[in-house]
Amino acid sequence: MDPESKPLEGLRVIDFSGMISGGFATMQLADFGADVVSVEHPRKPDPLREWPPFDEGTSLWYKSIGRNKRCVTLDLSSEEGQALAFELIEDADLAFENFRPGTMERWGLGPERLHEHNPSLILVRLSGYGQTGPRADKPGFGTIAEGISGWAQVNGFPDREPLLPPISLADLTAAQFAVHGAMFALFERDVGAGTGEGQVVDVSLYEPLFRLFVSDVEAFDRLGRVPDRTGNRHENASPRGVYETEDGHLTLSASSQSVFENVARAIDRPDLIEDERFETNERRVEHADEIDAIIEAWTSERSTDEAIATMEANDAIVGPVYDVADVHEDDQYRAREDVVEADDETFGTLRTPAAVPKFSRTPGSVEHMGVPPGHHNEDVYLDELGLDEDVYARLGEEGVI
Repeated sequence: MDPESKPLEGLRVIDFSGMISGGFATMQLADFGADVVSVEHPRKPDPLREWPPFDEGTSLWYKSIGRNKRCVTLDLSSEEGQALAFELIEDADLAFENFRPGTMERWGLGPERLHEHNPSLILVRLSGYGQTGPRADKPGFGTIAEGISGWAQVNGFPDREPLLPPISLADLTAAQFAVHGAMFALFERDVGAGTGEGQVVDVSLYEPLFRLFVSDVEAFDRLGRVPDRTGNRHENASPRGVYETEDGHLTLSASSQSVFENVARAIDRPDLIEDERFETNERRVEHADEIDAIIEAWTSERSTDEAIATMEANDAIVGPVYDVADVHEDDQYRAREDVVEADDETFGTLRTPAAVPKFSRTPGSVEHMGVPPGHHNEDVYLDELGLDEDVYARLGEEGVI
């Protein structure tokens, strides 16, 4: 086995998607060896190329999400562009798209047509509401998905409005479900049932977030229970939260009795162990205000490092609250090589998050960052598809590629 081999080598992916959900999904596949060909419109490339932050006029958003991919340009709304799209997918294992439902069909590139050219193709479709249902034809962004999934309603503090996440949570979560959906379909096609047949994997933006609510549907069914915001607390764990220190904050979780007792000793309050308010996790949840106030009174008089060191010396489970600058200085991140340096067309090299998860034999890697639109047109259209050079030149002049 080649020590540099990756688990998805030999997998060919045509990525018709743009923006975050499809782009992040295919980036993960590319990190682990899949040959991902990203298709952008020749005059209106991926909107992420216009997202800040910028360096020398180049979007670092796209540098990150476009890494390890080959980029071609193609107008899918043109007849000749559609003909080239059929050629692109003829030997592909996967195709991704995240247009508004009905768009691919309008271009003559719906699943039925694609499967005529490649019956074993697995088409992963990402959209706001999925391909079916009364909202299917509505445009959908992650922010709306975070609202209707129930996520925003339970995020934040009880005396404040619902709180949206500071990252593209719905898109990124949908990307994860799209990847494992694609892998499930590949397994069924090639290994499990071994049918050799392709199919469609339909991923909405709201359902993956909704699926993360464990027991809430069951609790509503049996108890009529509707959860609300609890801030940094958890309804099933206490003490648990973010606690102020002299110079910042730390996180602590101590729902199990033994860990709570360790916390009590660490803050020099062994009497709390015998206090009937705190004798079980259930009782501590009922008295969360009181136990949190006791702990924070202790942490707020100490630096983060001192508080963590004392807690850890007593086998309590705590950690710091990092920003990205802290990440770059942390020994754990360094030991795990969680930030790596990759080749880049624009900057020479660029630091970027490493491929996750870690593999013992066939790890992922970052070979290069995102490249300009159409950077691999010649490689794909001339070298791989064997397009005539005169035709290639004409299609370029006409804006088809």
